[in-house]
Amino acid sequence: MAKRVSKTEQVYQRKLKDAVHLLFFTHHRLPGVRGWELRKELGADWQNIIEVLDKQLQPLDLKVTRVLEEPDIVEPTNAQLQDARYYIIMRGTVDQKTAKTIGWRIDDIAGLAVSVAYIISKQGKVPRQDVERILQDKLPGWRVKLNIDRYIHQGYLGEDDSGILYLDWRARAEIDSKKLVDLVVSFGKKAA
Repeated sequence: MAKRVSKTEQVYQRKLKDAVHLLFFTHHRLPGVRGWELRKELGADWQNIIEVLDKQLQPLDLKVTRVLEEPDIVEPTNAQLQDARYYIIMRGTVDQKTAKTIGWRIDDIAGLAVSVAYIISKQGKVPRQDVERILQDKLPGWRVKLNIDRYIHQGYLGEDDSGILYLDWRARAEIDSKKLVDLVVSFGKKAA
């Protein structure tokens, strides 16, 4: 005998499905959606729906992540949560096989890691020319500017009007900065 699903459960399941559709697909060239868009589509209990979805994604090694406009906020207000961007990322680390499935070459990922690590080492801001100079030692010259533009376009790096690079919203969401620095430092000790 089939289990009877209540009207409330049906509504909640529909909202979970709507949340998946919003978070998995790109809107306005960027992955995920803003909190206010989730609230508009899912209703007042949108944050609870996102928590349930996150738990359901755990066995798939995925998670819902939130990126605030100002990364240093510990206890965001309701307005800040509605301005934040929500999207789905991998829970674990990206290996070479996974990198290929997302369309990145391993040297593109290495270039991003070097860029991010260098920016972190310079307290979060560095002239673009400095990053280009470092990457030219690791990548073919023609790919350096192309890769930096790609990192900027996809939200990993940002660039201000004076050519200063900084970590943008996607790097703050997807890259564990502390772990990256620890890996770079431990690799440096092994090489020495």
